Amino acid sequence: MDWFTEFPAMDKTALRALKKSIDGGFRAWTREHGETVEAFFEPIKQMLIWSEKFLLNTPWPFILCGIVAIAWFASRSWKITLMTFMTMVLIGYFDMWDNTMRTISIMLVSTFVSIVLGIPIGIAMSKSDKLQAMVTPVLDVMQTMPGFVYLIPVVMLLGIGKVPGLLAVVIYAIPPIIRLTNLGIRMVDKEVLEAADAFGSSAWQRLKNVQIPLAMPTIMAGINQTIMMALALVVIASMIGVKGLGQPVLQAIANQYFTLGMFNGLAIVGVAIIFDRVSQAYGKRLQSHSEVVHGN
Repeated sequence: MDWFTEFPAMDKTALRALKKSIDGGFRAWTREHGETVEAFFEPIKQMLIWSEKFLLNTPWPFILCGIVAIAWFASRSWKITLMTFMTMVLIGYFDMWDNTMRTISIMLVSTFVSIVLGIPIGIAMSKSDKLQAMVTPVLDVMQTMPGFVYLIPVVMLLGIGKVPGLLAVVIYAIPPIIRLTNLGIRMVDKEVLEAADAFGSSAWQRLKNVQIPLAMPTIMAGINQTIMMALALVVIASMIGVKGLGQPVLQAIANQYFTLGMFNGLAIVGVAIIFDRVSQAYGKRLQSHSEVVHGN
């Protein structure tokens, strides 16, 4: 009756051999193709280095004014703009400016890569039910897999550093933009599409001039979620050498520095609130504009 009290698991020797064969195969693949993979990601590495240097080497008043100006033009809300200004001033005052710039740099680049890859995939999914049925389970796995697990194959391929951290962040953060682009385009009113067809629009003109503008508020919600998920992985990515606000948090956990961890954790929360409020306000403005234009 052992089978009744203990689940009939695979034989331990066979299971160990299976794990070894998978690990061995992946290591062999990384040894053979590692340089090719590194060369493929070189442009992203250069983009990340340039972005970080720009944010760190530009005098802080210019960066502060730039962030506040973006907050104002995106939200047109003095409350959000003032909150942005106060948060960035407090971050700088408590000597976390450089690490915050590094975190914003990797978040901006990973969000940019996610948008460039995610929106076309979302559009393709909206055009094909079969593709949607194939991609959706993959997105489910990507969203539910613990963030630590992404680091293992990435580190085996590229070692530790910025690019592996960026890839882990992109894999973790890209599903929302794909899902919501697909959803936004599918939700466009069929009568509007029929009207576009009646005026002789091509498939490209219909997508560019009708579907994407009407789906933009939903796409912006996807970008908002992508930014939030990218920030959520900052601390985990610090485990493989990604500099930023995550490293002091990791150091605080290892050495039980409560104040260090709390300050840097609050800085991450502050940056997250800024990007969340600004992107949400921009999405609402787009939605209001769409309702005025189309009389909804």
